[in-house]
Amino acid sequence: MPPHAPALLLISNGHAEDLIGAALGRELRARGAGPLLALPLVGEGRAYASLAEMAGPRLTLPSGGFPFGSLANLRADLQAGLVSASVGQWLAAIRQGSGARHVVVVGDTYALAVGALAARMMPGASTRPRLPLTHLQPLVSVLYAQGMTPTAHLRELNALGANLFMPWELALGRRAERVYTRDAPSARHLALSGVNAAYRGSFAMDILPPPERDLTPLQTGAPALALLPGQRGDAATSLPLMLEAVRRLPELQAFVAWPREFSELPPLPGWNVQIRDEGTALASWDQTPVWLLRNAFSAILHAAHLALGTAGTANEQAAGLGVPVVGFPTRGPQYVTGFAARQRRLLGVALTLTPPEAEAIAAAARTLLAGPARDQAVQEGRKRIGRAGALPQIAQELLARLGHT
Repeated sequence: MPPHAPALLLISNGHAEDLIGAALGRELRARGAGPLLALPLVGEGRAYASLAEMAGPRLTLPSGGFPFGSLANLRADLQAGLVSASVGQWLAAIRQGSGARHVVVVGDTYALAVGALAARMMPGASTRPRLPLTHLQPLVSVLYAQGMTPTAHLRELNALGANLFMPWELALGRRAERVYTRDAPSARHLALSGVNAAYRGSFAMDILPPPERDLTPLQTGAPALALLPGQRGDAATSLPLMLEAVRRLPELQAFVAWPREFSELPPLPGWNVQIRDEGTALASWDQTPVWLLRNAFSAILHAAHLALGTAGTANEQAAGLGVPVVGFPTRGPQYVTGFAARQRRLLGVALTLTPPEAEAIAAAARTLLAGPARDQAVQEGRKRIGRAGALPQIAQELLARLGHT
């Protein structure tokens, strides 16, 4: 393909969504797709580094991409420049769409609307023929709404568009070339609404890399407990509480999947933290040692017998590997009570929710160490999340639709 060939525009809005978009981009490049443009709508879009040319303004929001999780989240994001950055991104989408040959959206309804701007799908936006658009929807699932009554939906009005496929998403989806869903029930639901929907596998499992390091030198032989405080600010309150629960679980060996620099650890009263190297630290309280590891998320998950999690995609990946998860609500910005309840509906018994109390968390973990409850959680998690393999198939189908050989 010549260097001046039109690019394929990738639009995504979130940390996991960027990872999915970048992984799809690598699959496309491996098949000779040509130039890629990336428009990340939340955060810095680091997943696209060295893979795609970046387009549009980027802004790291205090909410981590959850402005409607609470009024405090929305207020903080507005003060950080949410409106001006969003307008800049809309203009960038329109501008970059004029030189693209296909638009691929990874994200929710908002990301799809920005993709529709780029593809000229909006009425009256342009007289030129609209671009083809493909949507990967890794967020909404019909499983989120299972068992919910109209009253329950009213109690979660701020998450209505996350629990249900909204009419405007269905309208845009019908105009997309194809919509790929996170699970088969959602694909069937969209198809009944006139959307060309398909399920090819789990996006979450596609972006789970092989284990990054060998944990054997650190392991004692006790079952491994993964602590997943998440990428966002929830860790400030959830990690200390997880460690309190670990003190009540001496039969397990805990490993923290820490996503940032060790200098960004929250205060851990009572714990002595010793940094061994840039990827390894040891926290100890009397006879309770806990390893904190950077760049070892997959290694920890693959070794884990059980997980404590206040994360989105990370909890889902644990469940997909057959690792039962115990979660509890935080003060936010992400894993608040409503988010936790939604994830419980998605994962079923693969996720056990408790009050944010160390004793309750430890008790739930001990119930899942063995027996029927554990067996059911393992099977349910694998069933609900599904297997990897979606992105290679999607890349192949996308290029086939573009007439690429």
